[in-house]
Amino acid sequence: LFSSYMSRILFLSDIHGSLPALDAVLSYYDAHHYDLLVLLGDILNYGPRNGLCPGLNPQAIAEKLNERAANIVAVRGNCDSEVDQMLLNFPIQSTYSLLIDEGIRFFITHGHVYNEKNMPQAPGCNVFVYGHTHLQKLEAATAVSPVILNTGSPTFPKGGNPPTFATFCDGTLAIRTLDGEAIKSLKI
Repeated sequence: LFSSYMSRILFLSDIHGSLPALDAVLSYYDAHHYDLLVLLGDILNYGPRNGLCPGLNPQAIAEKLNERAANIVAVRGNCDSEVDQMLLNFPIQSTYSLLIDEGIRFFITHGHVYNEKNMPQAPGCNVFVYGHTHLQKLEAATAVSPVILNTGSPTFPKGGNPPTFATFCDGTLAIRTLDGEAIKSLKI
């Protein structure tokens, strides 16, 4: 996906069927006029390792996201299935996607195939974006690694972290709590 101006991108992973979590993130997305919603997998299914989340409602999530299908890029998580795809009006079956915005290359994936221990050799990227672990992370690039961004989870955060998502706006990546507070940020 190419853009001719710097986009406002919201990254979200591991919703796991929680309608209240999605509603909180979409409220922020709308209030701050984001251009693109990037879903990093585990959208509808709560997953066999998790308990039932508050507000479990995959059908309502599918309806809300389908209304925004034209502005969504998504990849498949380990809990996403062909049945989930049947409910959604945008593709979710790819293991990864590459977004390019004003020359910044974002490699987006869920994290169960490609992750920090199994980085893809190609295509090259400036920012490696993933979820899966439910542990938010934002680290600057090094000589051997791109910027690392893990959005955490708005539904089942781990490691004592709050529920989170991430944003890219005006050249800055940020990890945000559900009320929109930036708890980590990095200019790239």
